Amino acid sequence: MKIATYNVNGVNGRLPVLLRWLEEAAPDIVCLQELKAPQEKFPEKEIRDLGYTPIWHGQKSWNGVAILSKSGDIMEMRRVLPGDPQDEHSRYIEAKVDGIIVGCLYLPNGNPAPGPKFEYKLNWFERFITHAAELWTLDIPVVLTGDYNVMPTEIDVYKPERWVNDALFRPEIRAAFQKLLDQGWTDALRKLHPGEVIYTFWDYFRNAYERNAGLRIDHFLLSKHVDKRLKAAGVDHHVRGWEKSSDHAPVWIELK
Repeated sequence: MKIATYNVNGVNGRLPVLLRWLEEAAPDIVCLQELKAPQEKFPEKEIRDLGYTPIWHGQKSWNGVAILSKSGDIMEMRRVLPGDPQDEHSRYIEAKVDGIIVGCLYLPNGNPAPGPKFEYKLNWFERFITHAAELWTLDIPVVLTGDYNVMPTEIDVYKPERWVNDALFRPEIRAAFQKLLDQGWTDALRKLHPGEVIYTFWDYFRNAYERNAGLRIDHFLLSKHVDKRLKAAGVDHHVRGWEKSSDHAPVWIELK
């Protein structure tokens, strides 16, 4: 089974890129972030024409998350992260797919930090940690994947000294990610590629992609049931180089 995550940075504007990649990579389960489309504007027909059954939580202009299943076996469990009934951001969707609980998330950016956006990020992260702890107790495989907007360690960012005050790299955010890992979750890419420089995002400015001046901010966290089935993990680096591509590249894992 192949599971992938991809921050598409606008599902309609970059639909040709998304469809091309889906045909090329053929993942069984796909999590998408930053749809930037209201619920009624999601390209359901085009996705279904490629053989995927989608569920999605849209939002006009911002955010938006989706899960696609090639088998059609998908049951939505929630589309709001618990803990704040006032939060209207479409940043989380969760489903049971092919016997696995899949949580697809788009964690807030949080810049500028400090400030209200950073506080929202910290609060959202704490809510996610609380929910993840509940999922960990379930006797069922769980995958939590998406754009976490955090570089966990210095190897995950090009020139880390330039990012010390950024909301994606501040100590509080890295500590929150570690708190999540301390529950027992496995960082899939780091398990299989512990010392390798791996990036999943390259800015559009300053030829970042060409210079490989990137960040690793898209992650797969696996429960103990999934961890022992992990056989491969990687980044479709080349997709970032396609014309009109997202500033993220797709990330994937393969399970036995």
